[in-house]
Amino acid sequence: MSDTAEPAVAPGDGGFCRLRLLIGYDGTDFSGWATQPGRRTVCETLETTLSTIMRSPVRLTVAGRTDAGVHAGGQVAHCDVPAAALDTRSIGGDPSRLVRRLARMLPGDVRVKAVDAVPAEFDARFSALARRYEYRLADAAWGAEPTLARITADWPRPLDVEAMNAAASRLLGLHDFAAFCRYREGSTTIRELQEFVWRRDENGVLVGRVRADAFCWSMVRSLVGAVASVGDGRRTEDWCAALLDERSRSAKVPVAQARGLSLAQVYYPPPEQWAARNRRTRDVRRAHEVGGRSAGGCCGG
Repeated sequence: MSDTAEPAVAPGDGGFCRLRLLIGYDGTDFSGWATQPGRRTVCETLETTLSTIMRSPVRLTVAGRTDAGVHAGGQVAHCDVPAAALDTRSIGGDPSRLVRRLARMLPGDVRVKAVDAVPAEFDARFSALARRYEYRLADAAWGAEPTLARITADWPRPLDVEAMNAAASRLLGLHDFAAFCRYREGSTTIRELQEFVWRRDENGVLVGRVRADAFCWSMVRSLVGAVASVGDGRRTEDWCAALLDERSRSAKVPVAQARGLSLAQVYYPPPEQWAARNRRTRDVRRAHEVGGRSAGGCCGG
């Protein structure tokens, strides 16, 4: 996060200040990001704690909602808080002091790692250029390392990394990923997949990097399941590439386990481009809502 951005409203003038938060969480015991009645969610946990500190209701806008069991190390959200609330003795007008205070109040499986004040033009969701996820997949006969099992999925067959990379490369670019996405009313499935690559780490675990301008519901785990099916020899590269021709969710594509997935990074343009990026993203969404087929959206999992 930049430490040079000016706040939306100067603290102390009776207005509001926009804060940007960098967030990490272990999603194992959460029912995803989005608030759901009667369920423990990341958003509800953070909003409740922030509202207590600010003594005023706080509502978060997030870069990408994550599903139940999905983790994050680089989630980004913003909120507008009373400027006067930042002038308390414990904060002293410095939003970065919230990091330590939140660490004392939040449960151990969610942390706010950085906080700064940003102009009102910043929008965690609409200002974003791209999101990058990482996926950890163990194909050892004994499964995932116990100390990393909460963040590592397992696959029941040996995997060929070269075959997975070959299949993944066939999916790069701007396409309709309908075969990989669960249906969501009013959402487009056209996305630009910018990076999809696999490697084995020093412990033999496969680590995938997946970056796109945005992700639709269940897209990342379906991409992983598809290329893993090629990696274990049950499917071919051509089968994987042909999925791009389908216009609805394919029952042939397995959805990989949630626990291996983590939102690693959200990319933003320079501050002077935030307003223009917001307009462009919103225009794309409106175009789809009236029948357009442009890319857009914010969700992953």
